[in-house]
Amino acid sequence: MRTRRHRRTVRRSGRAAALALVAAFVASCTAGEAAPRGDHAATAPGRDGPQGQGAPAPPPEPVALAVDGQRGGEHVVASGGADAVYNYGPTLLVDGGTVRMWWCSQYGSAPPAGDDILYAEADSPSGPFAGPGGGSVPAVFSGNPGAFDAMHTCDPSVLRVGGTYYMYYTGAAGDHAHRNAIGVATSQDGMHWKRVTDGPIVTQAGDTIRDNTYGAGQPAAVFLDGWFYLMFTDTTGQAAGWNGAGQFVLRSRDPLFSAGVEALGPDGFTAVESTAAPRTRSVVDAFSADLMWVDALDAFAIAHQTGDGTRLTFWNRDFTAQPYHPVVIPTQWEEGPGLVRQPDGHAPTSTKDVCGRVPFDVVHATVIGGADAPTDLRHYGIDVHGVDGCGSPGRALAVLDGVALPSPVRTMDLVVGGHVVRVDRRSVATTLARHVLDERVPALDAVPVAARLEAGATAVSAEGRGTGFVLDGTVWPVSSAEALEANDSPVESIGAEQWDAYPKGPALG
Repeated sequence: MRTRRHRRTVRRSGRAAALALVAAFVASCTAGEAAPRGDHAATAPGRDGPQGQGAPAPPPEPVALAVDGQRGGEHVVASGGADAVYNYGPTLLVDGGTVRMWWCSQYGSAPPAGDDILYAEADSPSGPFAGPGGGSVPAVFSGNPGAFDAMHTCDPSVLRVGGTYYMYYTGAAGDHAHRNAIGVATSQDGMHWKRVTDGPIVTQAGDTIRDNTYGAGQPAAVFLDGWFYLMFTDTTGQAAGWNGAGQFVLRSRDPLFSAGVEALGPDGFTAVESTAAPRTRSVVDAFSADLMWVDALDAFAIAHQTGDGTRLTFWNRDFTAQPYHPVVIPTQWEEGPGLVRQPDGHAPTSTKDVCGRVPFDVVHATVIGGADAPTDLRHYGIDVHGVDGCGSPGRALAVLDGVALPSPVRTMDLVVGGHVVRVDRRSVATTLARHVLDERVPALDAVPVAARLEAGATAVSAEGRGTGFVLDGTVWPVSSAEALEANDSPVESIGAEQWDAYPKGPALG
């Protein structure tokens, strides 16, 4: 009992400081929200003006988005066990038809004493979420004694890329109110995690000393065009607000951010020597935000809390302009939102109108509970509609990724990884797709077919590598045994060297 009381006190000390700072921050702004700082304003890439003065061209006017379908808030969708005194900071993935959620809590049964990351799943964001198989909610990640995250692991952000799950998280060796840092762990199933670095991948920059000594944490990750994007809080960042509020962005093709790191600054992304390089630009004045790429809008969406609820702020691909006016999901909230995303951090596909509608769903804590900490995770959402998401071949390929639809020749086309694969059997296409359309999207008529999956096509399998269809001399990896069976495909065992020698297509399914 004494240990639990001590843990609660430690958690409260950081929470109390954060709440006081946030309250002061909100009180200083109109309409209960953070006012953007002038030096954070985005500009388009510079070009010469009429007199060759190098004046930047003004960005285009933001477009107003139409919104409907407000939903959620009726009930708590997830919580930990009986001794989980708080529940907040979730990350959610729509993964193979299941909504998977990881969040921050605390179990007395999960040593060491401190924050733990719990896991649950459901059929929809509205829950109810439960442990695998409907059982109790397990703690899947906890502190690592003697390391930077010795006591606390919290604020997870999970991606699945190339069959591997990556979890970026906040870690702390002691009091969560001081010098937090960001770590990364990997998993093959989202349940069993392994740390893959000796220390944190992001530490505080130390640009400016402020009263808020939280440090670096609250990560949000997205995978786009071969880059891992990482947005996070750093209360010591040069461009943070007076109270440490601000969101900074790094990117790297290395998921561990150990090489080839670029930082977002006033002039766009530039190479930096380390992830602790000066934080010279913040993309939104907020704590505890989430990030998502929206293919149908060709824009990033940042979810952060304001006095009206969860605000969605949009940036273009290069963070040089804001193409859309913000929209607000009316919510009751106490701690940062977790957007419902696809495994790569992209927006989910609408089941009502794939090309013209985008669902935005969030889950977050809504009250301060008995432990004086955020809890009661609830789901809220809206739809943005009237979008021309499939107006061009390139945009259609992105929006329809993982979607099967009729081909012009009485077969099925599967869109995957920017390619169109023609599939002879509808049953196979349905098995490989995450969504099936009954009508063809005209923009795809201009896209050449990259490969054809004929009935009975040969598949190969190598130990430690996986299984894949061999289509025109290229291996297209597939994890679905059901698809192999439905296609009547014989599977040939080969060695790892032979597997590695094949050119590879994107994974099917």
